[in-house]
Amino acid sequence: MSDDRHQELRLLVQADCDGELAARDAAAVAAHLDDCADCRALHRDLLATKQLVRTNASYHEPPDDFRRRMETLIAANAPEQPRRRRWGWGGWIGSFGIGAALASMLLLLIGAPGNDGGLERTVLDGHLRALQSGRLYDVASSDQHTVKPWFDGRLDFAPPVKDLAAQGFPLKGGRLDIIDGRAVAALVYNRAKHVIDLYVVHTRNADEAKPREAVRNGYNIISWPQGEVVYWAVSDLNRKELGDFVREWQAAP
Repeated sequence: MSDDRHQELRLLVQADCDGELAARDAAAVAAHLDDCADCRALHRDLLATKQLVRTNASYHEPPDDFRRRMETLIAANAPEQPRRRRWGWGGWIGSFGIGAALASMLLLLIGAPGNDGGLERTVLDGHLRALQSGRLYDVASSDQHTVKPWFDGRLDFAPPVKDLAAQGFPLKGGRLDIIDGRAVAALVYNRAKHVIDLYVVHTRNADEAKPREAVRNGYNIISWPQGEVVYWAVSDLNRKELGDFVREWQAAP
């Protein structure tokens, strides 16, 4: 691959993190990530930064002086942009090349934790990102003995993987994702034509977590702690059937 093409794909990786790509470009990025360890690391870091901002930053109207300084910084680092273009506050963070740095700066400036239902939204964002990109799996298999070992060396814990095909929820594969700024396992199941993402989050504070249910934008989310793990199941499946999935998972050996 030429250096120019690689650089172009690196820019597309950044746009993919913001959900800005058409289906064709998203597919090209997904294929490139399978082959390029450097871009996979970039993709992972950008998603982690974006979700840290979304989850931990408090939201408030910045002062005019802060706006002016940010617009000046952007103009200085993006000379290729036409001068007549007026940068809106909502668009600067996604600009190529400086988005991650500015996101980190924003964390330093307004890093007080917020309380905006962050985890449910973060889980749903991860689910929707996978659906929209078409990149549901890093490892595609219905065999739990193939999916579980795939995570070895990629996570600092061994996520449990269960085969629920007999219960009507076949395993389809797994992938790495980012939840609350950390790498987690996402196990992918199906029910008819519905995709179920089961996020497996290892934490020392699992005993402090409480079971919860939420509905966001028509998607059902169920979370529960077990041992040192907190599970998050998310799907457009109806509430009863997603509850059935959770009960079958909990009962399976």
